[in-house]
Order: sequence, then structure tokens, then C-alpha cells
Amino acid sequence: YQAFTHRSISSEPKQNYERLEFLGDAVIDIVVSRELMREFPEGDEGILTQKRSALVQKSFLATMGNLLTLLDYIKIEETVDLKQEKIAIKQSANLYEALVGAIFLDGGMKPTKQLILNSIWSHRHEAWKSVNHKGQLIELCHMKQMANPKFLVTNVSGPDHQKLFEVHVK
Repeated sequence: YQAFTHRSISSEPKQNYERLEFLGDAVIDIVVSRELMREFPEGDEGILTQKRSALVQKSFLATMGNLLTLLDYIKIEETVDLKQEKIAIKQSANLYEALVGAIFLDGGMKPTKQLILNSIWSHRHEAWKSVNHKGQLIELCHMKQMANPKFLVTNVSGPDHQKLFEVHVK
């Protein structure tokens, strides 16, 4: 019950999911980091960090929460609009982390790792497909011992929920 109770229902730390979310976040980092070390035994720290970041970012964790339909079980104040995409993504990711934390507390690492492997790890290639072009350019500049690029937004268009940015790089 605690893993699905939002702070709007109970502000008592032991009665809402925030502490479990905190723990789940740490456990996810450990399991994902270990699996990356196994899959990429020769991978350098930069590559491993980049791959881990893709797997633990809120939007990807929200996808995992959605696959498990966790928002169907959330206990949250009715005034919180889960139909708003940003709110739904945040809550779905939070619930996933809280569920991981709860399973870890109740059952230890073995069942927790199994959940993470069955969800995050089995969908890892989807997360790795989304490319961070800005980050790659900065990384390339560092490798070539060049100054960091400067990004200048020259145009913004599209609706608030789907902005399109035109950016020039110097």
C-alpha cells in the first residue's frame, strides 16, 4: 500500500512512497551498473555512464511503470491530473522506483533484481536507441581536446507539449 500512496494522500514519510522511491532509485543504479559491467567488460566509464543514464532516466522508468500499469494502483489526491503527460510520466517513474524499493525491503536483492532484469534490462536496447546528439557532440569535443561547443536556440515552434527547437552550434 505504501509503495502506491502519493504524498498528497499522506504526508507522513512512512505512509507514502517517497522513501521507497529513494531506495528503489539506488537499487536500480546498482543492478543496472552491475549488468552493464557484465555486458561490456571492456567498456570505459564514459560509455557505461552513458548507457546507465539512458536506462535510469525518468522517461524510461516511466515506460517501465506503464508496462506494469502502475498508475492504475496509485493512491493520489483527485486534484492531481494524471492525464497531463508530464505529471503521468513523473508519477509512473516514481511508482516504479517505489515498487523496486518495496520489493527490495520485503524480499531482498534476488526478486528485486529479477524485476529489474525483466523490465529495464529486457528493454535496454529501446532506451539506447534514443540518441543524445548534444551530449555526443560535447563528448567528441572533449575527445579532440576542443572547447565546449556553444549552443544558440534560433527558433522555437510547436505546441507546449511537443516543442521543436532549432539550434545553431559554434
